[in-house]
Amino acid sequence: MKQIVTLLCLAFFASVPMWLTDPYLLNALITTGIFIIGAMSLNLLLGFTGQLSLGHIAFFGIGAYVSALTSLGFDVPIYGDFHIVHVPWPPIAGFLLAIVISGFCGYLVGRLSFSVRGAYFVIVTISFAEVVRLVALNWVELTQGPLALTNIPSITIGLPGLGYLVLKTKFHNYYLVLAVAAISYFLISRLVHSHYGRAMRGLMENETLAVAVGIDVTKTLTLAAVISAGIAGAAGSLYAHYIRIIDPDVFAFISTVTMVIMVVSGGKGSLAGPVVGGVIFGLLPVFLRPIMPPEAQWITYGVVLIVILFVMPRGIVPSLAAKLGLARAGGTRRASVAVSERTAEEHA
Repeated sequence: MKQIVTLLCLAFFASVPMWLTDPYLLNALITTGIFIIGAMSLNLLLGFTGQLSLGHIAFFGIGAYVSALTSLGFDVPIYGDFHIVHVPWPPIAGFLLAIVISGFCGYLVGRLSFSVRGAYFVIVTISFAEVVRLVALNWVELTQGPLALTNIPSITIGLPGLGYLVLKTKFHNYYLVLAVAAISYFLISRLVHSHYGRAMRGLMENETLAVAVGIDVTKTLTLAAVISAGIAGAAGSLYAHYIRIIDPDVFAFISTVTMVIMVVSGGKGSLAGPVVGGVIFGLLPVFLRPIMPPEAQWITYGVVLIVILFVMPRGIVPSLAAKLGLARAGGTRRASVAVSERTAEEHA
């Protein structure tokens, strides 16, 4: 049943450019889709391991800058007459490199910060994001600082026998974002339904029991951090090549808050939660903007979030699934207790 719903939703989103002719709304869907990818990556940490990262936008921004600089090239003086020179590579190479480097940064942050928990982990992630923002702001020779990187080329895909397709129009970028979102959804789904995913849930529900039955805490959480950071980097790369201009504001804290809202309102720990929450809170400002002043827009935004969390405290997707009988709400806790035992048997 869930697979059928997923395929129907994918078919609906694939049909949108066929009947939606307003370029403004299509642009809003593209940017919303990019942040939904970021929210899905954050959900892997917040929803399946219970680790709240308020510096997640750092990986998004790293992906954006890596992809942009790979595509534009650079000449950076290091010491005296010694320079590091990079000639422009194809944008698709920048996209792939953004995933790799963002994932590597996720590995480093994970190895360094997963020894702490709770508020300490949150502080570490916020500090990391601020350090990266300051580097982007002050390393003017590389990033242009507040002047921004401009004229970032669009992603180009080689088609065998047909030449190259430049993904420059909104129509092309919509399907590119949809494809990356679908692949990210599939990868996260396969991960959380594997024994690693069960280990993540076990750590979230009862870390002491999970450790007692042999689950490697650092390895499991670091794997989640690497994949989460890599997907966030992919989203950042898409953003850079679509907007075609980036500056240190890409690391704005409000972007992380937006992703958290998408995850929590949609339902953290559910695969579809960030998608549903992302569509609602990504498009809500678009519909409020023509009819309300900015102050009223933010008030309405907050009121809608409060109402959703008051009526459906577990999030939209888990609450609706429980009411429709698609999930056994009462058995969730009992099932999670058995997660560590099953995972231990597979590790043994």
